[in-house]
Amino acid sequence: MSKLMNMRNASQWRYGTSVVSILVMCLAVFFIFSRGLNWGLDFTGGVVSEVQVDHRITSSELTPLLEAGLGQKVSVVASEGPGRWVIRYSIPDNMETANVSIESLLAPLNGDTQVLNTSVVGPQVGQELADQGGLALLVCLLCIMGYLSVRFEWRLALGSLLALLHDVVFVLGFFALSQMEFNLTVLAAVLAILGYSLNDSIIIADRIRELLRLKPDEKTADINNQAIAATFSRTMITSGTTLMTVSALWLLGGAPLEGFSVAMFIGIIVGTWSSIAVGTSLPEILGLKPEHYKVVAIAETP
Repeated sequence: MSKLMNMRNASQWRYGTSVVSILVMCLAVFFIFSRGLNWGLDFTGGVVSEVQVDHRITSSELTPLLEAGLGQKVSVVASEGPGRWVIRYSIPDNMETANVSIESLLAPLNGDTQVLNTSVVGPQVGQELADQGGLALLVCLLCIMGYLSVRFEWRLALGSLLALLHDVVFVLGFFALSQMEFNLTVLAAVLAILGYSLNDSIIIADRIRELLRLKPDEKTADINNQAIAATFSRTMITSGTTLMTVSALWLLGGAPLEGFSVAMFIGIIVGTWSSIAVGTSLPEILGLKPEHYKVVAIAETP
């Protein structure tokens, strides 16, 4: 690896991966607008029922019966207490299917089935959740923009902001392409990705700012490469340990946490990539120089 990438050709690697990032962003935007997101019941509305069955029955036994009877994908999540499950599905279009009771669908199972409660989430409530989720994402980005504008010179701040947008667009593009369900847990993962990627971008940008002040005679490209090299081990260790945790959550969390785990897994990888490549290349292209961080002496006389 050291022969493939070193301080001499690090700039070429950064520029090349930045071009790949731009192409991937354009492709992700295309899928978002052409295919759209597969909104979950949190945003589209549906039926939520809580049932009590024998404690020995698992979700792998409940799901096939419910999906066959309702003719659609059904989410089965464990509730509090043994044998209690929360069942979520969209409102059936077929009236015959809509009148089918949960008890009759689960009749083949051993033991009595009891529906504890049932509620219907209307499309209007789902639309309000979608609007509030989009507003939360917008407010988060605006707060980050305000923080970066105060913390760094605008070129470095713009590089970090573009890296954040790159991560969000990439994750949304993946969900649009794969048509995995986009629900509130996935939205929470997107917001978490923003904070995680911002942390990496700030550490690298802070190192660049420090080196620009210490080495005003060196080229900006060399400064960027030195900053990446100085923080590379820290970035890899942090991302690697977080990926291990997310991978365990993905493998052991089951279907309810699959969307959250997938979004976090992709976001961590792409966030590390964008912080190193996009977040450092854009300020350099915009003309970032050591002079922008040169300390200006204040005259003692008014």
